[in-house]
Amino acid sequence: MNILLLAMPDSFEHMPHISVRMPNGALASLAGNVDPHHAVAIADLILARHRVRETVEQLVREHAPDVVGLSIMTFQRSTAMRIITLIKHLKPEARIVVGGYDPSLATEAYTSAEAPPIDFIVRGEGEITFRELLRALEADTGLDRIAGLSWREGNTLHHNPARPVSRLEGGEIRLPDRSARVLRGYTMLGRQVDVIETSRGCTYDCSFCSIVNMRGRNFHPYDFDRVIADIRDAHAHGARSLFIIDDNVMLNVERFAALCRAIIDAGLNHIDYSVQAMTSSIANHGATLAPLMRKAGFRYVFLGIENIIDEDLEFLRARSKNQHRVGGKSAGNATQKAIEYIHANHMLVVGGLIVGNPGDTVQSVQTNLRYAWHAFDWPYIQHPTPYPGTPMAADFRARGLIIHERLDEYDGTTAVVKTEHMAAEDVEFLRWQIERWIKAKHIWATFRHDPWFIITHAIQLGLYIFRGCTWRTFLGLEPEQAAFRRYRAIRRQERHYL
Repeated sequence: MNILLLAMPDSFEHMPHISVRMPNGALASLAGNVDPHHAVAIADLILARHRVRETVEQLVREHAPDVVGLSIMTFQRSTAMRIITLIKHLKPEARIVVGGYDPSLATEAYTSAEAPPIDFIVRGEGEITFRELLRALEADTGLDRIAGLSWREGNTLHHNPARPVSRLEGGEIRLPDRSARVLRGYTMLGRQVDVIETSRGCTYDCSFCSIVNMRGRNFHPYDFDRVIADIRDAHAHGARSLFIIDDNVMLNVERFAALCRAIIDAGLNHIDYSVQAMTSSIANHGATLAPLMRKAGFRYVFLGIENIIDEDLEFLRARSKNQHRVGGKSAGNATQKAIEYIHANHMLVVGGLIVGNPGDTVQSVQTNLRYAWHAFDWPYIQHPTPYPGTPMAADFRARGLIIHERLDEYDGTTAVVKTEHMAAEDVEFLRWQIERWIKAKHIWATFRHDPWFIITHAIQLGLYIFRGCTWRTFLGLEPEQAAFRRYRAIRRQERHYL
């Protein structure tokens, strides 16, 4: 069969299209785990975000798909629905399969009368479910035994039992198939980028996170032979920068240290690596771990700080993963110590904060933002967003703090909830106000590592960072709120892809 796999064009504000265009790792993994006689094409539409309709039309014309699969997050839902409608118009007989966080946790949205006709929903991990679905379609056999699948039979929708999460042992999940990608242009600061996965799962239950509802509280690693083979494959396909997309790779610090040594021993430490990390892991083990990370080629470390105020960490259920421990006892918040270790070893901090929690005041939000200005190399500051199935969503709904449910704005950087003391727009304004300058400050750090990229893209980066601002803004001839309103209008316009 001919299979077309699509990732949505909707992007995050903190990943400027001019400098970061990351591939969808799930689709490459799906492609690598179907039976080899199928013809699979992967299209990350983030590479064609200004010509989505034309690109989809061309892909359907060239690949004549029998099955079209779409990977969807919540803020991408409306775009996905429009793409599905377009595909059914272009090729009515094509079977439509959706998967990812949003279809897994908000299945009812894809089965409602308002949704376009969707044939199958893959819930949870998709590799095995999708493989079995294709086999059933090819053999024209029953679908009722495929775990993790929801499927349509006339006007009736069937939901099969959930599929247990894979333990990632014994090679059941094969390597991704990067050769199935049909669009080009993945980049991070001018270097071709790819993603790899060394483990899945997390044992924490942060209130803002969808992972626990998606797969439960667990942690399963791949063996290092597979991980090194995956890195080599990404490098062979042109990657010079890799982002490790594990849910929480630092749950097992000893394993992560061994991974760093394996990268070094394999001679793959000339690649730039980025990783997501817990502050507690870095703070408690940084004296030995941080130098090893730098030797292995790590450059950017995304720290899930979440907040520097204890009351907010309590609401986010993130206090324990941000604890610095000395002699087995708590020594307070681990953030500052973690950042010191990262900077001392010439790595850069991408600081993850969440501001706009129920008890937040102007003072508490500004306290977090001032810290970000002094401590972060690149900001990843978000607003709490009530994603389907998360404890946070139920909490905000019970308190009546959700201001609207326009899901295309559920992108993390558009405030869709108010606090008990602040309007949502006021929280977003404070974030926007300081975040522009942190991003601008980062241009110098980028220049030292990638000078040619900055020389050739500095103007475009500046225009992106300061969207909505004019010369009147910088001369103080208009209030910053006027520039902020223009910025928000630009963001609304950017969300319409077709």
